[in-house]
Amino acid sequence: MRDPHCHSSSILVERSAEVAFEIMSEGVKQGQWAWGSANRIEVEPGLFKGTSVFTGKETFVSLDVDRQRLQVDYSVGASKDAMQFRNMSRVIPGDLLKIGADKCVVTLLTWRLATQSDAAWEQMSCVHEAEMFLIKGLLERE
Repeated sequence: MRDPHCHSSSILVERSAEVAFEIMSEGVKQGQWAWGSANRIEVEPGLFKGTSVFTGKETFVSLDVDRQRLQVDYSVGASKDAMQFRNMSRVIPGDLLKIGADKCVVTLLTWRLATQSDAAWEQMSCVHEAEMFLIKGLLERE
Protein backbone atom coordinates (compact mmCIF):
# COMPACT_ATOMS: atom_id res chain seq x y z
CA MET A 1 0.00 0.00 0.00
CA ARG A 2 1.24 3.49 -0.79
CA ASP A 3 0.49 5.77 2.09
CA PRO A 4 -1.33 8.84 0.70
CA HIS A 5 -0.51 10.97 3.75
CA CYS A 6 3.07 10.23 4.82
CA HIS A 7 6.19 9.10 3.00
CA SER A 8 8.96 7.35 4.89
CA SER A 9 12.42 6.34 3.78
CA SER A 10 15.08 4.60 5.84
CA ILE A 11 18.60 3.34 5.38
CA LEU A 12 21.08 1.27 7.36
CA VAL A 13 24.22 3.25 8.15
CA GLU A 14 27.46 1.70 9.35
CA ARG A 15 28.08 4.38 11.97
CA SER A 16 26.84 4.78 15.52
CA ALA A 17 23.49 6.47 16.08
CA GLU A 18 25.19 9.37 17.86
CA VAL A 19 27.45 10.06 14.87
CA ALA A 20 24.54 9.79 12.41
CA PHE A 21 22.38 12.07 14.52
CA GLU A 22 24.87 14.91 14.11
CA ILE A 23 24.25 15.18 10.36
CA MET A 24 20.49 15.05 10.92
CA SER A 25 20.36 17.56 13.79
CA GLU A 26 22.78 20.28 12.73
CA GLY A 27 21.31 22.81 10.31
CA VAL A 28 24.44 23.61 8.30
CA LYS A 29 25.48 19.94 8.03
CA GLN A 30 21.96 19.05 6.88
CA GLY A 31 22.55 21.33 3.89
CA GLN A 32 25.08 18.75 2.63
CA TRP A 33 22.31 16.27 1.88
CA ALA A 34 19.00 18.18 1.78
CA TRP A 35 18.43 18.97 -1.91
CA GLY A 36 15.48 21.24 -1.15
CA SER A 37 17.73 23.48 0.94
CA ALA A 38 21.34 22.88 -0.03
CA ASN A 39 24.43 24.96 0.79
CA ARG A 40 22.98 26.21 4.05
CA ILE A 41 23.97 29.18 6.12
CA GLU A 42 22.71 30.14 9.56
CA VAL A 43 20.95 33.50 9.20
CA GLU A 44 20.17 33.81 12.91
CA PRO A 45 20.45 31.39 15.82
CA GLY A 46 18.42 28.31 14.92
CA LEU A 47 17.27 29.62 11.52
CA PHE A 48 18.94 28.38 8.35
CA LYS A 49 18.66 29.31 4.71
CA GLY A 50 19.59 27.21 1.72
CA THR A 51 18.85 26.96 -1.98
CA SER A 52 16.70 24.36 -3.73
CA VAL A 53 18.77 22.46 -6.28
CA PHE A 54 15.57 22.08 -8.31
CA THR A 55 14.19 25.62 -8.44
CA GLY A 56 17.11 27.78 -7.30
CA LYS A 57 14.78 29.43 -4.77
CA GLU A 58 15.71 30.10 -1.15
CA THR A 59 14.32 27.77 1.50
CA PHE A 60 14.25 28.56 5.21
CA VAL A 61 14.53 25.78 7.78
CA SER A 62 14.44 25.53 11.57
CA LEU A 63 15.08 22.38 13.58
CA ASP A 64 13.42 21.18 16.78
CA VAL A 65 16.05 18.76 18.08
CA ASP A 66 15.28 16.04 20.64
CA ARG A 67 18.69 14.53 21.44
CA GLN A 68 17.31 12.04 23.95
CA ARG A 69 15.04 10.46 21.33
CA LEU A 70 17.45 11.09 18.40
CA GLN A 71 14.59 12.86 16.63
CA VAL A 72 14.40 16.13 14.70
CA ASP A 73 11.30 17.99 13.51
CA TYR A 74 11.95 20.33 10.59
CA SER A 75 9.91 23.43 9.80
CA VAL A 76 10.37 24.64 6.24
CA GLY A 77 9.19 27.57 4.13
CA ALA A 78 9.94 30.04 1.37
CA SER A 79 10.36 32.77 4.01
CA LYS A 80 10.82 32.95 7.76
CA ASP A 81 7.13 33.81 8.18
CA ALA A 82 5.91 31.03 5.87
CA MET A 83 7.66 28.17 7.70
CA GLN A 84 5.63 25.21 8.93
CA PHE A 85 6.34 21.70 10.17
CA ARG A 86 7.05 19.46 7.15
CA ASN A 87 9.50 16.67 7.96
CA MET A 88 10.86 14.55 10.76
CA SER A 89 13.95 12.39 11.08
CA ARG A 90 14.68 9.68 13.58
CA VAL A 91 17.87 7.72 14.15
CA ILE A 92 17.39 4.25 15.64
CA PRO A 93 20.46 2.85 17.42
CA GLY A 94 21.75 -0.44 16.09
CA ASP A 95 21.67 -2.13 19.49
CA LEU A 96 17.92 -1.56 19.64
CA LEU A 97 17.56 -3.38 16.31
CA LYS A 98 20.08 -6.09 17.27
CA ILE A 99 22.48 -5.08 14.48
CA GLY A 100 25.28 -3.74 16.71
CA ALA A 101 26.26 -0.46 18.34
CA ASP A 102 28.38 0.54 15.34
CA LYS A 103 25.31 0.70 13.07
CA CYS A 104 21.98 2.52 13.01
CA VAL A 105 18.94 3.15 10.84
CA VAL A 106 18.21 6.70 9.70
CA THR A 107 14.58 7.45 8.81
CA LEU A 108 13.09 10.52 7.16
CA LEU A 109 9.33 11.16 7.17
CA THR A 110 7.29 13.80 5.39
CA TRP A 111 3.57 14.47 5.33
CA ARG A 112 1.60 15.53 2.29
CA LEU A 113 -0.05 18.93 2.23
CA ALA A 114 -3.51 19.17 0.68
CA THR A 115 -2.05 21.83 -1.63
CA GLN A 116 0.58 19.49 -3.13
CA SER A 117 -0.06 18.16 -6.61
CA ASP A 118 0.50 14.48 -7.34
CA ALA A 119 3.67 15.42 -9.23
CA ALA A 120 5.04 17.51 -6.33
CA TRP A 121 4.30 14.69 -3.87
CA GLU A 122 5.98 12.13 -6.12
CA GLN A 123 9.04 14.38 -6.49
CA MET A 124 9.37 14.89 -2.73
CA SER A 125 9.07 11.16 -2.12
CA CYS A 126 11.72 10.31 -4.72
CA VAL A 127 14.05 13.04 -3.46
CA HIS A 128 13.84 11.81 0.14
CA GLU A 129 14.69 8.28 -0.97
CA ALA A 130 17.74 9.55 -2.86
CA GLU A 131 18.78 11.70 0.11
CA MET A 132 19.05 8.52 2.19
CA PHE A 133 21.95 7.44 -0.03
CA LEU A 134 23.60 10.84 0.35
CA ILE A 135 23.31 10.61 4.14
CA LYS A 136 24.77 7.10 4.12
CA GLY A 137 27.63 8.16 1.84
CA LEU A 138 28.49 11.21 3.89
CA LEU A 139 28.53 9.24 7.13
CA GLU A 140 30.37 6.16 5.94
CA ARG A 141 33.17 7.97 4.11
CA GLU A 142 34.18 10.01 7.18
